[in-house]
Amino acid sequence: MVLVGVAVMLASGTSVCAPARHTVAAPPSTSAREAVPADTTPDQRIVVHRNAGRDVDVLVSVGIPFSPGALRDTRLLRILDESGAEVPAAVHTTLLWYAKDGSVRAARAQFHVHLAGDTQTFYFSIGKPRQRDLPGWPYANGLVPDVQGLKVAAALATLSPVWLCNSLVAGPQFPAPPNEAYANYVATQFQWAKPLPVNDPTAWLFDRPSTLFKAYIRTGRFDYLQAADLSYHFYMKYIRRDGLAMSPFCAGGWTYNDKPCDVKYVYVEPILLALALTGDDSEHDLVTIDKMMTLWENGGWGNRPGPYTSPSQHFTERMTGLGLLETVSAYELTGDRRYLERVNDRIGWLYDHQRDNPDGLGNDGSWRNSWRLHEDDSWDPSKDVRGTSPWMTENIVDGLWHAWLVTGDPRIPAMITAFGRYLEQYGWIKPDLLHYEHDWRNPCSGPDGQIAWYWSSSHADTKALSHIEDSDGWYSDAHTVEIALPVAAAYYFEKDPQQSAALKHRLDALTSSYNIDCAKSADPLRRFNWNNRGSGVVAWLIRQPPGSGAAAAPAAAATRVTP
Repeated sequence: MVLVGVAVMLASGTSVCAPARHTVAAPPSTSAREAVPADTTPDQRIVVHRNAGRDVDVLVSVGIPFSPGALRDTRLLRILDESGAEVPAAVHTTLLWYAKDGSVRAARAQFHVHLAGDTQTFYFSIGKPRQRDLPGWPYANGLVPDVQGLKVAAALATLSPVWLCNSLVAGPQFPAPPNEAYANYVATQFQWAKPLPVNDPTAWLFDRPSTLFKAYIRTGRFDYLQAADLSYHFYMKYIRRDGLAMSPFCAGGWTYNDKPCDVKYVYVEPILLALALTGDDSEHDLVTIDKMMTLWENGGWGNRPGPYTSPSQHFTERMTGLGLLETVSAYELTGDRRYLERVNDRIGWLYDHQRDNPDGLGNDGSWRNSWRLHEDDSWDPSKDVRGTSPWMTENIVDGLWHAWLVTGDPRIPAMITAFGRYLEQYGWIKPDLLHYEHDWRNPCSGPDGQIAWYWSSSHADTKALSHIEDSDGWYSDAHTVEIALPVAAAYYFEKDPQQSAALKHRLDALTSSYNIDCAKSADPLRRFNWNNRGSGVVAWLIRQPPGSGAAAAPAAAATRVTP
């Protein structure tokens, strides 16, 4: 299987913030041969971890996500101790499957724990009515003071990665096996990415909290969840709550970077994940979500989003992709059909842009735009290079993938396969162009390292692209890890056997990107986010038959996996 082969280095975390913060490695998954309470399974294990503070008696809130149709009545959800006795608990719904069947997508269970050590094990059971109800409490009641003036949960609870992946809480995922090269790459990066980045606001670009939550989903690692939760509280602390969601007021914007109207820092996906995985509803409300999404609709300090209608129009793949992804997340979080309508609008803009580019140069499968405007230079068609950024386009594919899971829009597979073909033909720098003076790869990539053009084009000549690579693209193979997503997504939807074979060959070659020496590079810090926010699904996509997505409805992604 591609992307599998290097042993995962599961380093146990150590405290990086304060003596009161307790960090331990996640315990190994319970084997099916171990004794578990009746009416439950090993994958319904809850491990409560001490997170911050020193109290022995703690209030525990745990988020439990469910796949579509798995739970319709939270009265049938019970918490059990290791002996199988029911624990008094308060349970209520936090998320619904708005785009599916209206069943429970996530529930929050609250119970009291006498936590004498660092961990204690419980289970959840589905099917029998709960007999021991407990009055619930505001999530904030279980928070204790921590670093950076934040309050975090005294205890956090982890679930099995098999359960988390099967729940589809972040779309289809496959639990990371112990020998997976990509999981090892993430674990190595986490050694430098773990400390809360408070001195570099750009370390939050591409959504650090969501990246960490998704790493937790595939592994069940407590240190990933702990870092995600702390990052989430830090991020939400700086969301502006007052004023109008437009420049210069910037309500809904992220104020920590002194660019509160810069919408590429405005993320709703971590709110969705935090609510589903921890039950934390203390950091958001519908008004805040609406302001965040209204700021996206107004464009913040940039142009209001809309269709691409002119070659002289400013366009970036990052802003377009993130805007779609966050709009999808807002709909999944709230069920507000205004957001679903905006999702459909954005899909249409992308479809028209790809199929009928206003520059008149035809459809090459990319979302072709202006290099000069992309880099905020003045519009000059005589000096322009029409093309696209392969690594930034990963954001568009990530947004389209999540939009497809919600809408099943038939235009999306066609868009993803078209870009996959473009990327294979025009996106990668051919090996014969890589030589002593112009081997733009980082030496850590090795002789088989793959590198995409920093700016690719189906129309510009190699000289023009090489000039851009010389000025801006040295070591741009730092972005190769995330480009596996558009390749794998195209492989999933591609119906042509010849094209599928080419994509499979590329995926095999991309294993060189998970070089541990490359993973050790912490320059820049935001690399952890851009590499990994959307890349976890690659392991699921490559396990599907080639082209199987072309005939699949999104609900088919609910296929269950076993460890």
